[in-house]
Amino acid sequence: MESTAMNDGDRPGQPPSRKEMARAWAVHAFTASGIVLGFLALLAILEGDRVAVFMWLGLALFVDGIDGTLARRARVREVTPQFDGATLDNVVDYFTYVAVPAMMIYWFDLVPQGWETATAAAVMLVSLYTFANQGVKTSDYYFSGFPAVWNIVVLAFHIMQTGPWTNLAVIAACLVLTFVPLKYVHPFRVRAMRPVTIPMTVLWFATTLRLVLVDPHAAQAREAHPLVFALWVASSLYFVAISAWRSLQPDPSED
Repeated sequence: MESTAMNDGDRPGQPPSRKEMARAWAVHAFTASGIVLGFLALLAILEGDRVAVFMWLGLALFVDGIDGTLARRARVREVTPQFDGATLDNVVDYFTYVAVPAMMIYWFDLVPQGWETATAAAVMLVSLYTFANQGVKTSDYYFSGFPAVWNIVVLAFHIMQTGPWTNLAVIAACLVLTFVPLKYVHPFRVRAMRPVTIPMTVLWFATTLRLVLVDPHAAQAREAHPLVFALWVASSLYFVAISAWRSLQPDPSED
């Protein structure tokens, strides 16, 4: 729970203190670190190291998962009004959620031969709609339309070892779902079911880490660690289920 205590900068007419300024800029720097992690993931792609790619993207996902909470606690909008943290976050997210995964689709031949360039370009083009869409989040912080989490999509391809045509079909479906107002849970911001969602998120991260480390050339993840794989599938289905449930409900403003 965020503190409601008054800070030095909360006094009317008083400028933020140095401590508050330092804290706010530290949060911005933390958010900006995601672009470095994304660049390291890009280098790993060029080196053909899929495990390293997912490790760097995983760290970027972790940064993105908590930087919003840190920003709200540091009151960055009030303390540094001249610097738009939301724009910074979107720039970093587009690179790590869209550009790097698009490069993976192209570089690692995740789709049938001849479709690599068109598919990667479509992912980057359609995702621009998500980032420019002012109505991408509902009032209860669900995403409306597929939220361009292509890092999660290519991660699923890696863990499940799906074939190129299956991957292409899934990507095509996600591109279409970008414009369909189905709801997708934000695991850290949605309040409903949060006592369950947070532990399931931790479980998903833990099982994902273990499965990513499995060498796909040596064995399939489901065979190497069947229990871990089952827990990963279960945690993934939990997010699908609560997103589907919310999609069937009217928006709060329509109640």
